[in-house]
Amino acid sequence: MEKRFKIFAYKEGEPPIFHSGPTANIYSIEGHFIHEMEDGANPFLTQDPSEAHVFFLPISITDIVSYVYRRDVPDYWGPLRHVVADYVDVIKEKYPYWNRSAGADHLFVACHDWGAYLSGKDTKRELYENSIRVVCNANTSEGFILNKDVTLAGINLPDGKIARPERDIDPNQRTLLAFFAGGAHGYIREAVLNHWKGKDPEVVVYEYLPKGLNYYSFMKRSKFCLCPSGYEVGTPRITEAIFMGCVPVIIAVDYPLPFSDVLDWSKFSVQIPVEKISEIKVILKGISERRYRMLKSRVLQVQRHFVLHRPAKRYDLISMTLHSVWLRRLNVKLTY
Repeated sequence: MEKRFKIFAYKEGEPPIFHSGPTANIYSIEGHFIHEMEDGANPFLTQDPSEAHVFFLPISITDIVSYVYRRDVPDYWGPLRHVVADYVDVIKEKYPYWNRSAGADHLFVACHDWGAYLSGKDTKRELYENSIRVVCNANTSEGFILNKDVTLAGINLPDGKIARPERDIDPNQRTLLAFFAGGAHGYIREAVLNHWKGKDPEVVVYEYLPKGLNYYSFMKRSKFCLCPSGYEVGTPRITEAIFMGCVPVIIAVDYPLPFSDVLDWSKFSVQIPVEKISEIKVILKGISERRYRMLKSRVLQVQRHFVLHRPAKRYDLISMTLHSVWLRRLNVKLTY
């Protein structure tokens, strides 16, 4: 891939909806990915479309929602879908590349919760069925297509500062078995809160942390960090747990994990079915100390794959995502 892969980014469209995106919120990876795809320092970019294996559509769903969405109109989805569909139509009319592959060698990225929906079949069927959609909301029950689409790992940068993994601490200082704090967003989190909120000193669960308590301090003192899905399947808590050297406990349905083509998540995380939320303590207590230390050591090994660099670096979050795109592009057989 490093020697061959080339990406051409379309220049059409004006910021902020195009060529832009958030860099300081829960959807930060969307903006950083778009900016990286247009950064001249990226070795995968080409200015010559005849060299390209993939063509990038620089659309920010987060900014479309910010600037176009109106709740007080009867069809608030329509204008959002039209922006995406119209951009694709411009590309189809101006260039031959979309039409020769029906969009199969085109790349789209979105981390906003509505990204998968606004690139769905009701917006542009070819975009949904053929293009490589890189999305945080990678829900197979809502149209995410395995072996074509790519799961984008979320990363929350509330102040815009690019986060780095914390310095690891002695495992003996991790005195809590498990930790979670978060709103009751969706039925999975509601189940976690109903079973565990304020009920066990070893499985520490808050809906919202009381003032004066530090979220990341709890993560650093915990062996396992609970990462239940919210309203959507993806959660940046997985990345946060990995950064804190805390073994992520993933509680999700229909969620293909990031980089699963090359990373075996069973080696550095624990997955608990929703129906066994009430058994979280029993399950985690059943993991031997030797097994826990192995999981934790592997969490530290995979940290570099979830780090965001600008410009991107080898094996980091963006380069791993591009590797996933490359693998899917290899699945596309084109006649030209």
